Order: sequence, then C-alpha cells, then structure tokens
Amino acid sequence: MTNPTPTTALLLIDVQASFTARPYWREDDVPAFLSHTNALIAGCQEHHIPIVRVFHTDGPEDVSNAFAKASGLVRPLPGLGDFDAALTVEKRRHSALVGTGLPVWLHQQGVRRLIVAGIRTEQCCETTTRHASDEGWVVDYCLDATLTFDMATPSGGVLSAAQIRERTATVLAGRFATITSVAQALERAV
Repeated sequence: MTNPTPTTALLLIDVQASFTARPYWREDDVPAFLSHTNALIAGCQEHHIPIVRVFHTDGPEDVSNAFAKASGLVRPLPGLGDFDAALTVEKRRHSALVGTGLPVWLHQQGVRRLIVAGIRTEQCCETTTRHASDEGWVVDYCLDATLTFDMATPSGGVLSAAQIRERTATVLAGRFATITSVAQALERAV
C-alpha cells in the first residue's frame, strides 16, 4: 500500500502547446514522449504521487508570443493525458524553483524526492534538476519522459535531439540526479 503522506512528487515541466508554435518544433519524437509521459502520469496517479504542473510564461503579453497567456497556447500539449494537478505554477525562469512558491509547497508537503519530466530536456528540465539537487532534494530525471529538439552549435554544426539527451544524461548522472526510465522512477518512488 502507498504511503498516504507522499515523499515524492512529479514535476511536469512546460508540457505545453506553446512549443508547437516555435520554428524548431518537430513531431518526430513527440509520440514516444507523450506515451512515456502519459505512462508516468498514470503511474503517479495510481500510487497517489502528487503531480505539479509547471507552465512557462514570459515575454510580452501579446497574442504573437507563444509563451504569453494571450496567445492561448499556455495550456497542456495536445495528447497529454488529463490529470488533476496537486499544484500548478507559472515560471518565468528556467528553474521551476525560482519565483514560483514551489519550494515552499514541496517542503510543506514533506516531499524529499522529485521526479523531473517535461520539455526541454537540456533547458528547464535540466536547470530545475540541478537547482533541486543543490537545494537538497533527491532527483530522478526521467529521461524518456523529456523532449527536446535539434540545435545549431556556435560553430555552425548541429546537435541532434538524441545527442542533447545523451549529453544531459551524462552531465546529470551521479552528480545531480539518477537517470531513470518511467518504470524505474515509479519503482523508486513507492
């Protein structure tokens, strides 16, 4: 039986429609990402692990800005399973722990372990993971429930999404987080 006082919470970071309006948006990895993320959500619901929904908002409050509420895109990514969030926060920085009240809520709930998933692998998910680790939380970085996109390098090359995921796993593993699959994250949480 699951402990009624959760010590683990899922941080579902920036899984929002805003990204579909970005020029780098590609559908290639989205079906697998949604499948893994929805399995993670379902597992957390089954084990009564609270899910924190994090939305990113920034820039001018204008309909042309995909990360502005006025755009109508600061909402769950199409295909994401429905769930009742234990908490929903909006962030304006890369780390979900900055300016959101999330750290206070996590401490009030007695949360000691975080599962991190969402968009983008190397940006907000990685930054939140590093910050959470430095603040004393144990972090499970659920790599298969993160999504990113190819990026141009300063020298003019291209890093593929797969290379970025590998780089993120490399720099986080054993330093800031345990890299997990969905099944491993759920097993460690209960």
